[in-house]
Amino acid sequence: MTDKTENQSTEAQAIETPAATAPGVPTEVVELETPLQRGKTLVKEITVRKPMSGGMRGVSLVDIMNLDVAALTKVMPRITTPALTEAELKTMDIVDLVQLGTALNGFLTPKKFKDIEA
Repeated sequence: MTDKTENQSTEAQAIETPAATAPGVPTEVVELETPLQRGKTLVKEITVRKPMSGGMRGVSLVDIMNLDVAALTKVMPRITTPALTEAELKTMDIVDLVQLGTALNGFLTPKKFKDIEA
């Protein structure tokens, strides 16, 4: 028989720990300038993972590269941890939305061009 306090502690850790992404899938952590309030939880950072082709369905890659708000609000819930809702994305600080879009755009740049910029 397990201690009730021990179970509650384990459950709390599971809620606070972001979901792991698949091994080898690149991610970038974005620290929010204006944290999001989710109930009693304050979300201060968002992990953006590199999307696969299916994660980009329904949006134009050009719109993503241009940081189109409608395109970003469609894709970001699919690739963020904790998963952002469209409502959160539509009401978040524009600086934070640009940071998230920039992180996503970084995954769309081929490695050979990243080497040139460095």
